[in-house]
Amino acid sequence: MKPNSGTLVINIMNGGKAEAYEGVYQCTARNERGAAISNNIVIRPSRSPLWTKEKLEPNQVREGDSLVLHCRPPVGLPPPIIFWMDNAFQRLPQSERVSQGLNGDLYFSNVQPEDTREDYICYARFNHTQTIQQKQPISVKVFPTKPVTERQPVLLTPTGSTSTKVELRGNVLLLECIAAGLPTPVIRWIKEGGELPANRTFFENFKKTLKIIDVSEADSGNYKCIARNTLGSAHHVISVTVKAAPYWITAPRNLVLSPGEDGTLICRANGNPKPNISWLANGVPIAIAPEDPSRKVDGDTIIFSHVQERSSSVYQCNASNEYGYLLANAFVNVLAEPPRILTPPNKLYQVITDNPALLDCAYFGSPKPEIEWFKGVKGSILRGNEYIFHDNGTLEIPVAQKDSTGTYTCVARNELGKIQNEVQLEVKDPTMIIKQPEYKVIQRYSHVSFECIIKHDSTLLPTVIWLKDNNELPDDERFLVGKDNLTIMNVTDKDDGTYTCIVNTTLDSVSASAVLTVVAAPPTPAIIYARPNPPFDLELTGQLERSVELSWVPGDENNSPITTFVIEYEDGLHEPGVWHLQTEVPGTQTTVQLKLSPYVNYSFRVIAVNEIGRSQPSEPSEQYLTKSANPDENPSNVQGIGSVPDNLVITWESLKGFQSNGPGLQYKVSWRQKDFDDEWTSVIVANVSKYIVSGTPTFVPYEIKVQALNDLGYAPEPSEVIGHSGEDLPMVAPGNVQVHVINSTLAKVHWDPVPLKTVRGHLQGYKVYYWKVQSLPRRSRRHIEKKILTFRGNKTFGMLPGLEPYSSYKLNVRVVNGKGEGPASPDKVFKTPEGVPSSPSFLKITNPTLDSLTLEWGSPTHPNGVLTSYILKFQPINNTHELGPLIEIRIPANESSLILKNLNYSTRYKFYFNAQTSVGSGSQITEEAVTIMDEGKMAMASRQVDIATQGWFIGLMCAVALLILILLIVCFIRRNKGGKYPVKEKEDAHADPEIQPMKEDDGTFGEYSDAEDHKPLKKGSRTPSDRTVKKEDSDDSLVDYGEGVNGQFNEDGSFIGQYSGKKEKEPAEGNESSEAPSPVNAMNSFV
Repeated sequence: MKPNSGTLVINIMNGGKAEAYEGVYQCTARNERGAAISNNIVIRPSRSPLWTKEKLEPNQVREGDSLVLHCRPPVGLPPPIIFWMDNAFQRLPQSERVSQGLNGDLYFSNVQPEDTREDYICYARFNHTQTIQQKQPISVKVFPTKPVTERQPVLLTPTGSTSTKVELRGNVLLLECIAAGLPTPVIRWIKEGGELPANRTFFENFKKTLKIIDVSEADSGNYKCIARNTLGSAHHVISVTVKAAPYWITAPRNLVLSPGEDGTLICRANGNPKPNISWLANGVPIAIAPEDPSRKVDGDTIIFSHVQERSSSVYQCNASNEYGYLLANAFVNVLAEPPRILTPPNKLYQVITDNPALLDCAYFGSPKPEIEWFKGVKGSILRGNEYIFHDNGTLEIPVAQKDSTGTYTCVARNELGKIQNEVQLEVKDPTMIIKQPEYKVIQRYSHVSFECIIKHDSTLLPTVIWLKDNNELPDDERFLVGKDNLTIMNVTDKDDGTYTCIVNTTLDSVSASAVLTVVAAPPTPAIIYARPNPPFDLELTGQLERSVELSWVPGDENNSPITTFVIEYEDGLHEPGVWHLQTEVPGTQTTVQLKLSPYVNYSFRVIAVNEIGRSQPSEPSEQYLTKSANPDENPSNVQGIGSVPDNLVITWESLKGFQSNGPGLQYKVSWRQKDFDDEWTSVIVANVSKYIVSGTPTFVPYEIKVQALNDLGYAPEPSEVIGHSGEDLPMVAPGNVQVHVINSTLAKVHWDPVPLKTVRGHLQGYKVYYWKVQSLPRRSRRHIEKKILTFRGNKTFGMLPGLEPYSSYKLNVRVVNGKGEGPASPDKVFKTPEGVPSSPSFLKITNPTLDSLTLEWGSPTHPNGVLTSYILKFQPINNTHELGPLIEIRIPANESSLILKNLNYSTRYKFYFNAQTSVGSGSQITEEAVTIMDEGKMAMASRQVDIATQGWFIGLMCAVALLILILLIVCFIRRNKGGKYPVKEKEDAHADPEIQPMKEDDGTFGEYSDAEDHKPLKKGSRTPSDRTVKKEDSDDSLVDYGEGVNGQFNEDGSFIGQYSGKKEKEPAEGNESSEAPSPVNAMNSFV
């Protein structure tokens, strides 16, 4: 501990651990008069623990989904500051979509592809230990999806529909709501049954955090956050309760008593819950302290009677509740001391004329001395309204004049003696600028001079300072400061601006400004228009209690007629230095009768206005102090609202200083219960705008009025307003609850309204809680999720949408007031009828064969009734995507698979599958599948396609086609000439009319007869039975290059259709293959 001091120093710089000094400390100061104790001082060492090791799995999310990256910082003392950065130590950008919560977690309302990264790092900064801890990086990968599914808002934090929050009076209330959704939701805050407090409400974190500073009990209530986007909204209600650590209403004050005197120590505190008051004497509980017959403890008051010198002691008052405590020392000194004056003798006070003068007379004595003031050595005692006598002995002269100068004597006396002291008062003339700087328009590179001629008290030494645009003058030798002027040489464009002359003395300060405009060209002979010069010679005449006449002389108009005079006033008593608008008069008028208020020290000034602008204000007029009077008006906006069930909080807007009409402004607050004809209960308060009436019945109407008064009397009788004491939870549940089921998803609920007397508050509406008990066919219990619908006002019915078909529900109804919800009505059970089912949960097609497929399916996720059957419809799809006939099969409801037989091979089928209840069919699910192809035919077609795609084969076919064309042309020419050619001769020599096939060894043709020009070729022995090569088996067949429907070639040398061999039989049904024969098959007819 430091010598001659009560300071305890703990130094661990040279060794030792801080933990060794952790604990609660209290200081006690003691002498023969008693012992005083300090508040408890808690010492705790700071801590910055390391992050717990954990394995972080990568976060893989789809585009548009929500995401929360948890920080979970280590618990430190004091708590750390949390922020998110990347590997480059750059803070991660935050927005309405991505933001950090109060708990440090990073919330994504919806993720975007640009959120993909591997270095989301949470940092915890411990300021006291100047350390930063880093969490392991978190990886996020976003999988793009097209299209992105939009979603209505869902709250990420807080969870559920309601939550509670307790905050202490005077603290900062922070409420948070962060929502998921796409588009990104926008957050809005409201207070149910009230408004958010003005001037204390702030929104942070893109309006996701509601911040209310300096909270009080009036801020308790339900706060609702609403998250909204284009698809809908979600909300959460936070019930806030403001508790209070103890705070002083009246703290105990030191007592100085003389022997035989009486006195009291009062210790009054408030809080929520109500604090407990306990007394100590010299640091010991008063119950076990030495007895003092002059002392009596009465709750929060200690009463002293006929004290003696041995009664001197130090008393401690402790006010405590679960949220804290207050401790105050009060010194009770029993002394017998003659008066002493502590103010130095002949102290000099100096003030400026028309300003208040305060002359001190600090004193001490026991019993408390009486103070009197005299002016002059043999003057009479000072009394009257021109003086104010303060309890501490100070004499105040509100408006000091020159004749107030002189010697003032303070006399202090009690029964043990008398003493006096003299002080000197000098009243000085005010400092004035009698020649102010004037507005100047100066040509570039010329000289300009601003005057500032002053008048001041001869005993005061003034200093003059010049400023340019409220800053020091430039450090430039062109600026020359004289005794009463400022000269600027060789003016340039940068010298444009406002120049101010400031005159300071030890007692006052005045200033005046003028604008300098620098122009390029010399002034033209045209008329120069400027603002008018200020009026002067202001004079007050005809002074009355509520009016005075003001006259003035106008200044120069400067070539623009004066249109208006503006009269302003200053209240030197309540708001010195602040000028207010009094009135405006036409520019032709130079006198005006002004209405005045009582107890105002008026000064007036006049401003002239023309089309160019306003003049500088005139010099202030002489001061005129109006007499005090009763208040003319009462406080406005009087309200009565209870904050708890057993109180009434009366509030009002206080009168402003000049509205008080006199000293000692107070308020008389009166109340009585409405319709009971009780007498008014009244209390007089000062310097407050609120009064709390305790012990009231719950939610009853009160008549309230607040009346202003001062030392001269009361204001007129105020009007009455109706308020209500605090609300409490409703007592009765709604009765006769009935439910009418409209359809499988909608029901209507009715109830009888509760009696208004049992609501015990302002009726806000009714809440219907309903929840599904079970689905009737499954009879399986799941987590019960209660839904709530709120119906505003005194409604007695409501609709319940969004019910699940074929389900059993329960509901109850509760009445709601400003305090909260009442008891629930008995649960009412109702059932919804069957509906159509949802689609089957899945449809799988497996085990394809040449002529069969196996179908497997899952039952609907929401059967919405008793399933009666499944409906399967299917149809074939050919290679041109044409649909064949639709076949329908009804399947029993207890089946989960089916084998379809007698299907066409290598055929694609489309299936439509849905479930049925007695109400009807549900939505269907579709799937497609293909039967497999015959392996032998597939292999042969593959070989043929392989040959057809060879270059040499294509070339050979082209050459053969060209030779056939040439031969046909030659034959045609020969026949037209009537002759025969060797083929004809050979044909005549043989009886066989059929054309012989082409020889395989040399590729020559057999004999040809023109008589049978149109006879079809003989069927080739190598044509496959199918004659069809599917397009998907070879993408390079000749079919892709032909333009005819049947793969024929045109007469430009390509194949003719009749050489393609025998045509296949046309399919009988639309689901058969409609592909044309392959040119390769056609060529087999020639081999």
